[in-house]
Formats: sequence, structure tokens, C-alpha cells
Amino acid sequence: MVYDCHIFVCTNDRTGSGRSFCGSEHGASLIQKFKTELKSYLADKRVRVTRSGCLGICNQGPTVMIYPQGWCLVNVQPNDVTEIITAIKNNVPIERLACK
Repeated sequence: MVYDCHIFVCTNDRTGSGRSFCGSEHGASLIQKFKTELKSYLADKRVRVTRSGCLGICNQGPTVMIYPQGWCLVNVQPNDVTEIITAIKNNVPIERLACK
């Protein structure tokens, strides 16, 4: 199936490593929040939310990649999900969450 948008959420778990990782900082809850919110806001689009492994920038907080837009969002919190979905709908990136 071809998707209008594909959202990858890092859920990497490095328990015991002594380093931060996305899985411990809302990765799983972000997946659920995206799936719930997408039903309301982008019901007319084919959108897929997928767990991803490490994207290599865990030190910047929970990471989300969005395609085909090519957006890399960092330090994403559950309360950011509605804003991200609105940004996808309007095709306007969120600069405050952009990976720099």
C-alpha cells in the first residue's frame, strides 16, 4: 500500500546503558497518541505510524521522522502530537521541534 504520510517514532530501548533513549521518554505513548489523534484529524488520508529503532539522536529527546515531508522532529512530547498532525495536514513544518 502507498501511504500519503508515514510517521516513524523511535521506541529504542537502551535499558542499563546509562544513556538516554527515546523508548524511556514517551516513545510508546507517542505511538498510541498518534494513532488515536490520526483517526480524528487525518481520517481521509492513508497514514501509517511505525515504531523505529534508534535514529541516532536520542540526546535530543524523543525523535519522530515524517515522510514524504522529510521532517525530523526532536524532543517530541505527547502534547505535541495534535500540532504535528495539523502541520502534516497543512504541510507546514514545526520549526521549534525541527532537528538542528
